[in-house]
Amino acid sequence: WCRRSRMLEALLLDGKTRLNVLHTLIMCGFEKYPVCISLFDFPSLSPEQKKELSDIAQRIVAPGKGILAADESTGTMGKRLQKINVENNEENRRCFRDILFSTDSSISNCVGGVIFFHETLYQKSDSGKLFPQVIKDKGIVVGIKVDKGTAGLNGTDGETTTQGLDGLSERCAQYKKDGCDFAKWRCVLKISDGCPSALAIAENANVLARYASICQQNGLVPIVEPEILPDGDHDLQRCQYVTEKVLAAVYKALSDHHVYLEGTLLKPNMVTAGHSCTKKFTPQEVGMATVTALRRTVPASVPGICFLSGGQSEEEASVNLNAINQVPLHRPWKLTFSYGRALQASALAAWQGKAANKKATQDVFLNRAKINGLAAKGEYKPTGSADQASMQSLYTASYVY
Repeated sequence: WCRRSRMLEALLLDGKTRLNVLHTLIMCGFEKYPVCISLFDFPSLSPEQKKELSDIAQRIVAPGKGILAADESTGTMGKRLQKINVENNEENRRCFRDILFSTDSSISNCVGGVIFFHETLYQKSDSGKLFPQVIKDKGIVVGIKVDKGTAGLNGTDGETTTQGLDGLSERCAQYKKDGCDFAKWRCVLKISDGCPSALAIAENANVLARYASICQQNGLVPIVEPEILPDGDHDLQRCQYVTEKVLAAVYKALSDHHVYLEGTLLKPNMVTAGHSCTKKFTPQEVGMATVTALRRTVPASVPGICFLSGGQSEEEASVNLNAINQVPLHRPWKLTFSYGRALQASALAAWQGKAANKKATQDVFLNRAKINGLAAKGEYKPTGSADQASMQSLYTASYVY
């Protein structure tokens, strides 16, 4: 009773006195009660900072809106261009992204944010305007990829962590000045015998939390992306189990690092069977497994969950997102998309590197974005007449973004 009384008294004292009382309590053995000691932590964000972060997150995931992930690295973009026999140089990369970014302003009805790669952030449109300004003029929020890719995690079976924490605060501060309002960081886990290991889960959760904290201190909404790769022959239930364990660890780490959840977004995989699994599951089964996993792990204070496509075809990613939004369970978050391949594949095929195909490319891109906007509200009604390009699997083993 005496210790509880002292704790309550300490909470009513000013900061300096509280620290003195805390020191006394620790000397008396109070360190055995870490939950109580955490009550003395000071808030890391001001009310104004919290409001700004929350407002940005809400804008990105406004009803029917999702994210265009246009943050492919130079190497990844090269693989995409190679498929249409276009040289991977800076001008060709700029041309394709200019076509996407200069699409009719109605794109803002279904795209709330665009994730940029560092190179793209400083490129200009054909009209001479910086790409971030082109996006902002449409009322879309500008984001930036800030991780530096994966690195091997010693003592594991080929598992990885993600690099880029060194100098991150300075980079975030500069990106904020250059017009960005949110950021993305991708961690990767895999399912196999013994994987993901406890070490990989804990390490990646901690890295994501550290990144998120740094972003928020610099006014950027962090997109937290713990991707579980679709590689393997595991079934739907195995993926759901692993997804729950990973997300539980991530949100424990975010809490430990005092991350303001209302100013974050989550970018997870959908719960799907492994690419090599012989049993096929319906969109309704995928939707139920996904929502169940999220309900068990993701706090209601998170504004939005923006799914990655994970190598699904464009149509499959849209149909599964639609099914997720039709699950008859309470879903306190916006459930939307953050697609790269599943928004761009058909557009890239329509472009073929030819300026004459600009309008056709934009029409294909806008149509797919509208479909995903409907799916984000559970209102997409497939006609069964999807074109061949949108039905093609976009899966790549051990995918590197």
